Amino acid sequence: MLMPFPRIASRLRPLSALAIVPFLAGCGELVVLDPAGDIARQQGDLIVISTLLMLLIIIPVMALTIFFAWRYRAANKEATYKPDWDHSTQLELVIWAAPLLIIICLGAITWVATHLLDPYRPLARTDVDKPVVAEVKPLDVNVVALDWKWLFIYPEQGIATVNELAVPVDRPVRFRISASSVMNSFYIPAMAGQIYAMPAMETKLHGVMNEPGDFMGFSANYSGAGFSNMRFAVKSLDDAAFDKWIAQAKGAGGTLDRAAYLQLERPSEKEPVRRFATVEPGLFDLVVNLCVEPGKMCMHDMMAADARGGMGLAGIHNVRDLAYDKFAARGTAAVRPVRYVASTCTTPMASPAQLPINPVDHQPLTGQGLSRPGDAPHGTSLALFDNRGPVSRPAF
Repeated sequence: MLMPFPRIASRLRPLSALAIVPFLAGCGELVVLDPAGDIARQQGDLIVISTLLMLLIIIPVMALTIFFAWRYRAANKEATYKPDWDHSTQLELVIWAAPLLIIICLGAITWVATHLLDPYRPLARTDVDKPVVAEVKPLDVNVVALDWKWLFIYPEQGIATVNELAVPVDRPVRFRISASSVMNSFYIPAMAGQIYAMPAMETKLHGVMNEPGDFMGFSANYSGAGFSNMRFAVKSLDDAAFDKWIAQAKGAGGTLDRAAYLQLERPSEKEPVRRFATVEPGLFDLVVNLCVEPGKMCMHDMMAADARGGMGLAGIHNVRDLAYDKFAARGTAAVRPVRYVASTCTTPMASPAQLPINPVDHQPLTGQGLSRPGDAPHGTSLALFDNRGPVSRPAF
């Protein structure tokens, strides 16, 4: 029942575009209704279909309003005058049945489209009558929303760019999206719908470009002073042009490692396009787990320790000062004395024959079962940190 709708929407798309031109006159182009990607085109069809279904009620109501105002005007003596009329079964059926049918149609279309256009769902096609074959590998792009710029990491190609995204035509693109501080929204109208970028979380988006050209992406969620200029260039290239773009990025020089990322994520506005020839492996996962700073425990390691019951007394001093406060807008406010859990590690387990034989110390232990400072523990230990540096504590 729902199959003909996309074809109808495609044919009636110009009429729908004309209907909303007055509302989008300042946008420059109707990219939402005339996108370059298959996913965005299907989403545009939903707008057209929904608009047409609602017009089935709006147009007759507006026409009947004018008709009744003219037909039953005071000067028309031929109109039937019934001041005590208050019910009509036929009219009630029309008034309630028509909207109900439209709501049912909208609900069915929305339910189907919600599953077919799920941003986490891998693409089943790149265009109409072009299914994705098993041999086609999606292009992986890691996206980080910074203040106030966008970082794109290409793990397969080993490059990274700032405020510039290039994708090949007719090849599925798989985005992994996160943020460094506040929540943003990743949106390329010509390619696919928007999806949120949140710190310490990862969202996914699948899309494709079917036409070469230059487009625009931006943040669709207000994120502070530099939000208005948080835009990036989107290049849809054929395979040869995409390979050339990759080669240009590799020839640009520069390495995006932890230190470079920590400098890059500081708030800045109107950041120019920048390219990095190499990227530190696993950098995006460090961003998601909030542990780009050297020595800081990653979020997944902390959750794993908590799942095992925590670190007990051994973790009391397992904190270090965070000089660059993530919760104070990344350096835009006075730094507060924030502390974070440092990384942990375990020494390899030694066999009994390899353990050193130390003389027994009969003096009382200080602390709650902890060895005195300077004593080397035996067996497994936790390498912890306090404000002075690494301190050894026995494992519990």
